[in-house]
Amino acid sequence: MAKITTSLPVPDLGDVLEARRRIAPYLARTPLHAYPALNELVGTEVFVKHENYQPVGAFKVRGGVNLISRLSEEERRRGVIAASTGNHGQSVAYAARLFGVSARVVVPEGANPGKVAAMRGMGTEVILHGQVFDQARLHCEALTEEHGYRYVHPANEPHLVAGVATEALEMLEDQPGLEVIIAPIGGGSGAAGTCIVAKAVNPAIRVIGVQSAAAPAAYECWKQGRFVEKPSQTFAEGLSTGFGFEYTQAILADLLDDFVLVEDREIMRAMVWLIERAHTLAEEAGAASLAAAYKLRRDLAGRKVGLVVSGGNTSLANLRRALKAVEEEEG
Repeated sequence: MAKITTSLPVPDLGDVLEARRRIAPYLARTPLHAYPALNELVGTEVFVKHENYQPVGAFKVRGGVNLISRLSEEERRRGVIAASTGNHGQSVAYAARLFGVSARVVVPEGANPGKVAAMRGMGTEVILHGQVFDQARLHCEALTEEHGYRYVHPANEPHLVAGVATEALEMLEDQPGLEVIIAPIGGGSGAAGTCIVAKAVNPAIRVIGVQSAAAPAAYECWKQGRFVEKPSQTFAEGLSTGFGFEYTQAILADLLDDFVLVEDREIMRAMVWLIERAHTLAEEAGAASLAAAYKLRRDLAGRKVGLVVSGGNTSLANLRRALKAVEEEEG
């Protein structure tokens, strides 16, 4: 089978340790908790990594702080720009404010209003463009060409991947016996970082990615070993990408053990389970890891499983939708 490759450097464990040193003054360690009710649900020991406790409510801020802390003076003068459905944009906005860099973020016109408000509140210019992420991204790239901004790609950035990989480092320090880690995949930076750390610490650790079946582009890229475009029809903002990104797909091709798809209704059910059984609010992408664990529960029996709850920034509309769907399903 063909394999996607990249010319960009892939971080190693040393790069992740350096990233942790850089972000430590700005971001607190997030907890890894076990919940008996989740153990009962999945049928094995489950440990939840609470990236929804980050100051912007999602894991991506780790990468933003690591990358922007490393910008040259010339790049800082130019300012930064990013395209995002929300969490990557919040990450860039947060880090840009920390380091005094001007920032702008292009988001789809229907972007989560809470995420848009958060970015504006951090002093970032928010530019609404297009109906889906890929339209916003193309506009962002055009503005980069026109104005000379430092474009912060949502996935093809080694310092972003090294930064977000610190979440997996914390997980394995807190629970060295983890045998499986399940990570949601949109652009793939979080799963790529998890793979780098897990395989460096213990190659026997299985890393499983999960994406919505209504936005399967990254899954199809990984499965087929080539770039595949698939329209995104998922309600899960953080999983809503129409194609795979070269850099993260190259890392996943080498290191990811398995990749599963879950239905949006399964994600909705997992969101409600996390509220009921773990007393935590997860956004759609953040709940996908639990949806995958439940789907794979027979294969996971007897193993210690880490679930990356990548963020908690769901909209009120999506939360209501999930609650209503589960209520209707349960009759």
